[in-house]
Amino acid sequence: MTTPTGTNPENGSYVMAIDQGTTSTRAVVIDHSGQPLGSGQKEHEQILPRAGWVEHDAKEIWRNTREVVGLALADANINRHSLAAVGITNQRETTVVWDRHTGEPIHNAVVWQDTRTQEICDRLAGDAGAEKYKDRTGLPLATYFAGPKVRWILDAVDGAQERAEAGDLLFGTMDTWLVWNMTGGPDGGRHVTDVTNASRTLLMNIDTLDWNAEICADMDIPTSMLPEIRSSSEVYGHGHKQGLLIDTPITGILGDQQAATFGQACFTPGQGKNTYGTGNFMLMNTGTEAVRSDNGLLTTVAYKLGEQDTVYALEGAVAVTGSLIQWLRDNLGLIADAAESETKAKKVDDNGGAYVVPAFSGLFAPYWKHDARGVLVGLTRYVNQNHICRAALESVAFQSAEVVGAMNDDSGKDLTELKVDGGMVVNETLMQFQADLLGVDVVRPQVIETTAMGAAYAAGLAVGFWASTDDVVANWAEDKRWSPQIDRDAAARKLRLWKKAVTRAFDWVDEDVAAEAAS
Repeated sequence: MTTPTGTNPENGSYVMAIDQGTTSTRAVVIDHSGQPLGSGQKEHEQILPRAGWVEHDAKEIWRNTREVVGLALADANINRHSLAAVGITNQRETTVVWDRHTGEPIHNAVVWQDTRTQEICDRLAGDAGAEKYKDRTGLPLATYFAGPKVRWILDAVDGAQERAEAGDLLFGTMDTWLVWNMTGGPDGGRHVTDVTNASRTLLMNIDTLDWNAEICADMDIPTSMLPEIRSSSEVYGHGHKQGLLIDTPITGILGDQQAATFGQACFTPGQGKNTYGTGNFMLMNTGTEAVRSDNGLLTTVAYKLGEQDTVYALEGAVAVTGSLIQWLRDNLGLIADAAESETKAKKVDDNGGAYVVPAFSGLFAPYWKHDARGVLVGLTRYVNQNHICRAALESVAFQSAEVVGAMNDDSGKDLTELKVDGGMVVNETLMQFQADLLGVDVVRPQVIETTAMGAAYAAGLAVGFWASTDDVVANWAEDKRWSPQIDRDAAARKLRLWKKAVTRAFDWVDEDVAAEAAS
């Protein structure tokens, strides 16, 4: 992946994307044709203080970011002078609160998967219910989103509310944390976010793209903590003198799922993609209209390029897919690595009647049941570890199939094909089963790291490295296509059995479960 020997890249020949994900941080150097030339990646610790709680060390992530930038530059055999711009994409709702004077986080980052804010969400909902803010934000009141996480941190850390009200604390999702540090931190760092990340906080008006003062007051979050909301493609600042990217313009920010949508060239209303990562996230472009869902989906911002009109999307978010395979490896020891899940699944013809519903953090779209928990049902003595591995893979496809059904209902149009990306799309057994369930072709692009590509494109468009989104469309290329191989009656029966299994996960968390977990 290095530059050919003997070449001397001119200044501004490449764009770098920094992909700050749930389990790792990655930097990728990308050329004008959309090909990755070098990369660096490093995992960070998953901190699990108790059941349902997930944290990250924001300082570790910042250290890792600096390291992977250096690795990517070295791998591509270039230096910062060869970069026209840098784009950032990130795990979206993960929340950091830090001291603006010292740059020290006051608590570990609370991750998007974390469920500790349920009591806060219930209190805010009151008699109005979980859709109290949905008309303004496009989102239900749920533990998924950043606003209640800020409230929890301010409650949990002694003196934090007073410091926030005095203007000493800043809030940000991981994009904001990285940009602030990259542009100087306490020494003039830019405190900004983009519209896609802001749309995941439960604090932004989805139509006007500004912070909602009433909701901030409900959560008792001082607006002085909040970053400035900017577009997804513009100059936010330049690399600080202490980093490897000194004076390099930072010009793109997109939440990870919006970045993948952008990287998949889904620029026409009705086009969509599904990313198979830690969780699964399906987005459908709805154009310049913010479409409200009646079927458990989220209304979100897809992207906004500079002064151009805002483009919206419907989203179906599934919390646990790739992380289920990690669970098979790390918690159960059934597999040595992710690839072995497919190897074992292929040893059996079906799931043996077993279904895995991985509601580890409750159920997201289309159910939004915070009190659900994971179940393994349909067990008989016939079921072995190969069946369980197959059931785990099938659960990924089942969950996405339910989201597609909701999206078809909301949009009034049936999906005609599904573009896919993310680490799990190398699993061909999974991709075939997804096509079988949906009854439409599943299409994988040549470059599956579309999240990084989207961030790079947003950054490059801001500085004229790419002229328009037409260049993004021209760079996209198909790698492989899977067509359905089972009849629709068989697919419908499989989905009915899956939905039966899902109901067994409902209503698990109650006072006894909460008391037992706390004891």
